[in-house]
Amino acid sequence: MPPAPPFNATGSGSIRRCRPSRSSTMSTALIVIDFQNAVFIAPAAHRAGLVLERIRGLIAAARAAKVPVVYVQHAEPDCEWEEGSDSWRFPPAIAPQPGDFVSAKRQCDAFFGTGLRAWLNQRAITHVVICGYATEFCIDTNVRHAASSGLAVTVAADAHTTRDRPHLEAVRIIEHHQAIWRGFGGIQLIDSDAVRFVEA
Repeated sequence: MPPAPPFNATGSGSIRRCRPSRSSTMSTALIVIDFQNAVFIAPAAHRAGLVLERIRGLIAAARAAKVPVVYVQHAEPDCEWEEGSDSWRFPPAIAPQPGDFVSAKRQCDAFFGTGLRAWLNQRAITHVVICGYATEFCIDTNVRHAASSGLAVTVAADAHTTRDRPHLEAVRIIEHHQAIWRGFGGIQLIDSDAVRFVEA
């Protein structure tokens, strides 16, 4: 696997850095995964309100730097993710704006059977910042897919979440997956307030 390109996002000592490639330039997109109103249905996801504010901050920073914002929107029948329902929509605080790319999906992998990869390729995106829901399902799937396909990946370490599960509390699930991601080449973890978007 070729070395990952350098990162536009920078942060503190919790980052796992990857070796830079010969390229000195890269293009970034922020990807917000499945952080829809369903996240707040009781029992709400762990620290859902706080994570919402962190995602809103990331979106604002990306827009200020003219970095594209991608929304991945999950749909699943006969549940709170039912397409067209209020719980399927994005919270108003982070709602897509004209010009944002909204990619609909019906499975964990946002790259499978969608136009996401083509959209990224058309814009020569080489680095993605990922945040959203749920850590052990769609976040994990897409972090791994993006890194395995050659994209440089930054996970906003405090801007993804999940719910408590019968076998494990949400905070332990998050800790477990972040420990695993740190072992992958091409992936770094940074708290949301330390992410720096660089205008192309």
